Amino acid sequence: MGQSICEMLAANGLDVYMAEQGEDRLAHAMSMIEQSLDKQMERWALTSAEKKLILGRIQPKSSLNELQACELVIETITEDLDSKLAIFKELDAVCLPDVILASNTSTLSLTELASVTSNPDRVIGMHFVYPVHKTNLVEIVRGLKTSDAVFERTKQFVETTIHKKGVMVFESPGFVTTRLICLFINEALHVLEEGVASAEDIDSAMRIGYAFQHGPFEMADRFGLDAVLAALDRMFRDYGELKYRPSFILKKMVRGGQLGVKSGRGFFEYDKEGGRV
Repeated sequence: MGQSICEMLAANGLDVYMAEQGEDRLAHAMSMIEQSLDKQMERWALTSAEKKLILGRIQPKSSLNELQACELVIETITEDLDSKLAIFKELDAVCLPDVILASNTSTLSLTELASVTSNPDRVIGMHFVYPVHKTNLVEIVRGLKTSDAVFERTKQFVETTIHKKGVMVFESPGFVTTRLICLFINEALHVLEEGVASAEDIDSAMRIGYAFQHGPFEMADRFGLDAVLAALDRMFRDYGELKYRPSFILKKMVRGGQLGVKSGRGFFEYDKEGGRV
């Protein structure tokens, strides 16, 4: 998601600092962005000159201290609360007081993330939906102390600068998109468990019958089965309702390392570029 967001921002003409842990991860991230742009060139959606411009706007950074010049920071690390709290505490110390600190979290509390900062009013959620460059939506999530000014600045950025539809959401586990799509995937898993239909046929039924770009299982593979499991676990704990309890098939696949596109195999198999095999 972080790579996709960086690519999208640069494609909208913005100068982007992409921070990662270590030079190897930075090199890998830049390589993945270049592969994504090459795929667009193959489809005649991008020229080589546009590719060079986009790559030229992305500056890899190996330290958060180098983000002092940013006007907006979007955190996109893994959905682990302790890790995100540590990042926000560090960003609060590095960034100027008027810089918006946004998180791409899909299930964690913005209020809790903001609690480790000296200016909790500037913390907000910007939840992008995969695939970022194709999906014209950002959930703008208000924490308990998010100020009206920060919300309005974020909404203007989303709708005017990167030309996406901003939907205001009040803090709640899963927000709107994650909460609903994870229930959809989990119910598809129950249908599979019951032997009603195969994963391939369930996907075909929803893709063809309801014009989904991907069926629930390929969708889960592309999100990452570990991410889907983490979101369901979090909502199950927070809401306490059985409908959020993850399917045992999902747990078994994650334990076995079949995480979807990122591992090359989930419900289906994928090549190194994320294409179905």
